[in-house]
Amino acid sequence: MTVEYREWREGDDLALLEIWGGPETLPAQQFRAALAPSSNTPWRRCIVAEDVVDGVAIPVAAAVVHEASLHPERLWAYIEVAKDHRRNGIGATLLTMLRREAELAPSGVTKLRSKVEPGTSGAAFAEWAGLVPIQRSQLVVVHPEALKLPVFGDGSEEAASEQFEDLATGSVELSDVVGRYYTAVHHWDNPGELGIPTVQRMFLDELSGAHGAVVLRAPKASAFGAGVPAARKGRIRAFAISYATGNADDTSEVFLGHEPALDAGDAARAVAELLALIAYQHPVLLEVDDAMVALREVLDPLLAQGKAHVEGADTQVVSD
Repeated sequence: MTVEYREWREGDDLALLEIWGGPETLPAQQFRAALAPSSNTPWRRCIVAEDVVDGVAIPVAAAVVHEASLHPERLWAYIEVAKDHRRNGIGATLLTMLRREAELAPSGVTKLRSKVEPGTSGAAFAEWAGLVPIQRSQLVVVHPEALKLPVFGDGSEEAASEQFEDLATGSVELSDVVGRYYTAVHHWDNPGELGIPTVQRMFLDELSGAHGAVVLRAPKASAFGAGVPAARKGRIRAFAISYATGNADDTSEVFLGHEPALDAGDAARAVAELLALIAYQHPVLLEVDDAMVALREVLDPLLAQGKAHVEGADTQVVSD
């Protein structure tokens, strides 16, 4: 077998799709979108391996390494090799080439990270390459009426409307809480500075798929700590952003989080109360990392009781 390596060219995606078939895992599906011509803005290097048979070169593998707008302290990397060409050193060669390219990244960052599903060939290759798990995430579907509805204040509609509120996705108040929450629960892979425009672009504008948001507020008279004045409306305790799924009857995909200044017990209560409201009539899909402690505390008992289930396989972020 003669294997040659070159930069990615237009049309390679279609040629490789014929050889690879459908993605074997969710991370593979996600990373395939990153396979594209090399560029400097944003910085990306993409390499293709070809099997040369009787003078005809057939693409059989590809690899990409690129900078990330979030989590800039590591580079994302991905390698995929056609099943019938594995265990021939192609993946190892591509990894060596990616590491050499990474040494030239303008940011000076050389650490690699990727995503794999445990028990797959990708996970085995990552382990061989010295990449170790640094985080686990799951897709969890919460069934309708999994949690008891909360009672606000005196139980009146007025009391409920003061604390449970639809909020525009363009809200600066919402953007601030979302950004601080994301930073707090991703301390294990520093996301860098998240300004309001970045939060809007990544999580809240139309291009992100966001199409609605609700928040759970603290009672008007409360504050989260000494010296923090009560807002005209109570401060946001928890938020839920829903994303378009294309069908109103589909399970709603939701980003659920809380004000990071809350103590552990209050954070879990706020998450549970808001989840009870948004999942009362329809199932809700959540992506949860182990670092999302409050959400994990609410979901684990629901999973044990059969009131929620894990969708698909776990995903691990692996890194140098």
